[in-house]
Amino acid sequence: MRRRVVVTGLGLITPLGLGTEAFWEGLTTPRRVVGPITRFDATGFATRIAAEVKAFDPTQFMDRKDARRASRFIQFAIAATTLALQDAQLQITDANREHVGVLIGSGIGGIDYMDTQVRALDRHGPDRVSPFLPAMMISDMASGMVSIHFGVKGPNLCAVTACSTGADAIGLAMRLIQYGDAEVMLAGGAEAAIEPIGIAGFCAARAMSTRNDDPERASRPFDAQRDGFVMGEGAGVLVLESLEHAQAR
Repeated sequence: MRRRVVVTGLGLITPLGLGTEAFWEGLTTPRRVVGPITRFDATGFATRIAAEVKAFDPTQFMDRKDARRASRFIQFAIAATTLALQDAQLQITDANREHVGVLIGSGIGGIDYMDTQVRALDRHGPDRVSPFLPAMMISDMASGMVSIHFGVKGPNLCAVTACSTGADAIGLAMRLIQYGDAEVMLAGGAEAAIEPIGIAGFCAARAMSTRNDDPERASRPFDAQRDGFVMGEGAGVLVLESLEHAQAR
């Protein structure tokens, strides 16, 4: 029989706020989160609006040196996992670290760092490209860096399935627990693609809303007058446990 899996913790880094309370308040109280892009000069782009995570300081969740060596989506993943573990009141110890795994997906990965390194290559040549580029760019480094940061040694995987990435990651993590491969999984998704090359690509595909003068009404997926999606960023991580493990602790 497949084991029952329960959710014991939730961590959120979103444009509505950091943490579950801020997120819930943002859902229940009208709050403007879609607005002009501030991460770069979007002049000349067909879409100049997005839902950015504001007031995020990665050094609240990791030391400054590690933050410099982590792309924004990895920083989001570590922050969301920190909050999820706190919410679950779960401590990683020598007694449980072998039974805790990570499955955090990202559809785009570290496009921010790739963007800056392509610019460095064009301007200064290959010798100026950072050796950290592969580690900051590939999508599975969110799971990898979370595992390193918290010292967990269970299954470590990544889902990359476009817009369903986070949901698929949670479903796959649940199955690992159901079939006995782990007792606990840190599962979810992280994304940070509000970068020049990311926005330019989706603009070229004509996939995003161009309601730049009416950002509050730009995200309207079920409206007959919809004209595209609005780019957002953030991370959400669940602590999934086998029912027996959760009850025992």
